[in-house]
Amino acid sequence: MRKAMIGGALAHTLLLLLTLTAMCLPAAAAEMTVSAAASLTNAFTELKGLFEKQQADLTVHANFAASNPLLKQIQEGAPVDVFASADQATMDKAVAAKVVDPATRRNFALNDLVLIVPKGGKKPVDLADLRNFKKIALGNPESVPAGRYTKSALSTVGLWEALQPQYIQGNSVRQVLDYVARGEVETGFVYRTDALQMADKVDVVMNVAGHDPVSYPIAVATTGKNAAMGQKFVDFVLSAEGQAVLAKYGFSKP
Repeated sequence: MRKAMIGGALAHTLLLLLTLTAMCLPAAAAEMTVSAAASLTNAFTELKGLFEKQQADLTVHANFAASNPLLKQIQEGAPVDVFASADQATMDKAVAAKVVDPATRRNFALNDLVLIVPKGGKKPVDLADLRNFKKIALGNPESVPAGRYTKSALSTVGLWEALQPQYIQGNSVRQVLDYVARGEVETGFVYRTDALQMADKVDVVMNVAGHDPVSYPIAVATTGKNAAMGQKFVDFVLSAEGQAVLAKYGFSKP
């Protein structure tokens, strides 16, 4: 009986010690992943840092690429908590594939498609003048929203097929920007926000019309493990503070 009482006391003491130890251990840091269009790289990098400061022990992993490859990653099971696309069509596909929560979908920014040339380079007088340029950079229309906007704009003025031999396609709008900035091509189509990031290396020739509005949607993805924090990030992007950061990088409100 006495041994049983001693054994019970020891067990109770051990349980108490384990409980106290667990209470003293720091809570596991929370993590989340945001997959966002390449053109959002600078703005979302800043937003990520600001959001982390507001949340205790949170690490935000940011993944930037063209919208379609990001969607493919999510469809293949990549653990993503927030998806931000550079066009509505890609987000429509995400909704159809049930990899984002449609109830959380919001439009959070607008952009402009522009034609750029290397700093001080020869400038086309209009889109028709592109016939006189040997290398024209644009995003791959199959995977890059900026490329689709470009295809639509050139198709509107009857130039898409005629300029085919001059196209140099990039895997993202940022790759197109690099091609022009390095002088590897004579001109290219990017977003105004991208051109602003390299204003010392490229000149904006004109705003390009003839396409759907460059509208950015965001939604909570369903393949991640932190949907609650994903919703908080979406709310932060839509907040006055978040919108101010986006405006700083040249985006406008939807």
